[in-house]
Order: sequence, then structure tokens, then C-alpha cells
Amino acid sequence: MASKDLTKGPVWKALASVSAPMSFGILAVLSVGIADAYFLGQLGGAPLAAVGFVYPVTTAITSLAIGLSAGANAAISQSLGRGDDTAETSRLAFHAFGLGIILSIMVAFLFALAGQYLFKAMGANGQVLEETKKYLPFWSLSFPFLVVMMITNSIFRANGDGGTSAVIMILAALINIALTPLFIFGWASIPAMGTAGAAFATAIAQATAAFVAVGYAIFTKTVILCGNPMKNLMQSIKQVMAVGLPASFSNAINPAGMALVTAAVATLGDAAVAGFGAAARVQSIAIVALLALSAGIGPVVGQNWGAERQDRAREAVRLSWTFCVIYGIVIAIILTAFSTLIADTIASDPEAAEYTARYLQVVGWSLFGYGILVTANAAMNARSKAVHSMGLSLARIFAIYLPLAWLGVWMFGYMGILGATVLGNIFAVFGAIITGIATGLVKIDNTFLQRSANWLKN
Repeated sequence: MASKDLTKGPVWKALASVSAPMSFGILAVLSVGIADAYFLGQLGGAPLAAVGFVYPVTTAITSLAIGLSAGANAAISQSLGRGDDTAETSRLAFHAFGLGIILSIMVAFLFALAGQYLFKAMGANGQVLEETKKYLPFWSLSFPFLVVMMITNSIFRANGDGGTSAVIMILAALINIALTPLFIFGWASIPAMGTAGAAFATAIAQATAAFVAVGYAIFTKTVILCGNPMKNLMQSIKQVMAVGLPASFSNAINPAGMALVTAAVATLGDAAVAGFGAAARVQSIAIVALLALSAGIGPVVGQNWGAERQDRAREAVRLSWTFCVIYGIVIAIILTAFSTLIADTIASDPEAAEYTARYLQVVGWSLFGYGILVTANAAMNARSKAVHSMGLSLARIFAIYLPLAWLGVWMFGYMGILGATVLGNIFAVFGAIITGIATGLVKIDNTFLQRSANWLKN
């Protein structure tokens, strides 16, 4: 199994070697959401509002793939760092791959059956609810392929190969964006499918990328069958799921919280939902570099922790958080300066655009905190401390973001929701420091923070 040793050389180079190419891959994938919003917005307000309901829910479900990917990354990167036998490391990858297929099919089936009731509970009704129903079957079909692709990509990254992972993500995005208008509006003998067309394009793109990823993994012997493929199966499942389950839950918490907040936004009308959803997609593009960093820090921490180079793992965390602060300030300035232009470009109508612009102007200044949150979670997952990352995400959403959002919308309307978002991101910074100390990824001589971390340990 070919792999890159991330336990040697400057730590920043190790981070950059995985994170830099991932920036392009994540940007490509997130661009699909922008493209969907743009093309569906041309059909009217109902399809765009439907995507506003669908986006946080499907993101939450996708967290299963992210969690399993985190589990695979932790197990494989630590195995590589320890210098385990090649056959054992490859078998771990194979078991993670099979586990993902089984679980994703089960989840996709359940979502296809129950999704419409979930959207209705969130506040979708009338034509908006009908549009979400059109999206459901094809997105559910695409989900197992998405899981296969993401787990295979995490295996590449665990081996220090961020480039291959990025190329596969870009491939999926290009196919998706190219097919989306074709199936939404129709062409020649292809009928116009409307909202369903966006999901159908996603299904085709994910299936193609999954086959390419698996084929390349087998060709490069990144995933191979070594002797008895079922050997140590339960041990592998325990290793992957020990991180995968809490990591799935941790990653699901943020978009699930967003879905519950979207329900609060829905009390302000469809235009608010459309504007809020559009702003969330713009935010996703704005934090691409931070998401790429969270993808890159996992293999670095995992390999170095496995090799007992804890000093390098801590340096990776320090460098990552410094980057989050600097980048966060720069992106906040850009979002504030161009908020109106961005909103007018992506929103479906002037009222929705106003909601989008206000979100970017206010929340943009707290995105550095979200970056620290996702990199801290990724580092703790790679350190096999996924329960701590889950606790951090739980506290941020259910102790800060969600209750303040509902209180805020009742007292101050839309600005109350934005204020709750900012406070949630700021809280994440302090929470990341405390959980970082508790897991050994951060060392700070501060009595209060140390006592809080000691409480978590105990």
C-alpha cells in the first residue's frame, strides 16, 4: 500500500500536502449546491424554498458517511503511524469500505420512506412540500454511492494522498453540474424533471465517481484482499465504529441544528427560508479552506499519534487554529463588502436577497470560530477521542445555538437568529480549547481552562 509519511518534515508541509488539494475538491462539491440553487431558482420560489428545507437534512444524513470516513481515517492513519503490517492495514480499509455500503443502503431506504414527514414537521407545506417529495427518491438512490466515494477518499487521505481524493470529488461535481440543467429543464428527448432532475443528476454523478474511486483504489492496491479478507473483521468494525458512530453523530449535530433553526426561520415566511438557505450555501463556499484543513489535519494527527509523536500532533492543531483566525478575518471582510452583490446573484427575489445579505454581514465575522470547531473535531476523531468532539458539538448546538435562535426569533426576528449563530461560533472556540486540553492535543497554562479540561477527563 503506497502511503506518504506525515510524521517527518515540517508539520505545516504535512498539513498543506493533504489540505491544499482538498480545497479544490470541497469547493467543487459545494459548488453543486450553488448550481442547484441557481437553476432551481429559475423555476420559482417554491423549488428554491424546498432546497432550503432539503439541504440541512441531507447534510445531516451525509454525516453518516463523514463519520464512517473519520473512523476509517483514524484506524488506518494510526495503523500506518505505528508501522503495522501492510496486510493488516489494507484489511482495515476493506472492512471500513464494506461497512459503509451496508449502513448506507439501510439509511437511504429509511429516508426515502420517512423524509416527507420530516420536511412537513420542519414547516414545509403546500407546493414547497410537494417539491421536496420530488427530490427524495433520487437523492436516496445517490446516497450509497456517496458513502462509497467518501470512505474510499478517506482511505486515500489516511495514506497522505489528498490529491487523488480531490480529483474524484471534482469529477463528481463536474458531472453533477453539467447534468443538472439538462434534467431540470429537459433537452431534446429528455423530459423536464424540475426539482427531481437536480437529484437525478446527483445520483448519476455520485455513482460514476464511486466506481472510479473504487477502481483506482484497487488498481493502486490501496484497498486489497490480503489472505483471508474476513480475518479480524469484528476488531476492524470496533476500531472504525469507535470513532465512526460518535463522529457521525457529531457531524450530524451541526446540520441537524441548522434544520431545527430553519424551522424557526420558517415562522418568518418562505422568503426568509429561501434567503437563509442561500446564505448557508454561500457560507459553505466561504469556509472551503477551513473544511479542507479539517480534512487534512486528521491524517496528520492520526499518523503522528500512532507514531507517538504527540508534539507534532499538537503543532498541527496550533497551526490550524492560527490559520482559522487569519482566514476568518479576511473572509469576513470580503463577505461584508460584497454581501449585496452575492445575495442579488443567488437569491430568488429581492426579499430573499435581503435576508441573505444580512446573514453574510453578521455571521461572516464569526466563521473563524466554526473553523476552529471543525478542525478540533477532526483532530480529536483522528486521536480516537470522538466522544469529546461529539460533546463539543452537542454543547454548541443544544446549549447555545438552538435555544438562543428560537428565543431570538421570538424577541428580535431574523436578527435574533443571526445573533445566536454568532454566539454559537464564539462558544466553539472556548469549547475547542477545553476539549483540546482534555484530549492532550492542546497545552495551555491557564488555571480555569485546565480545571475545566480535568473535569472532562474525570
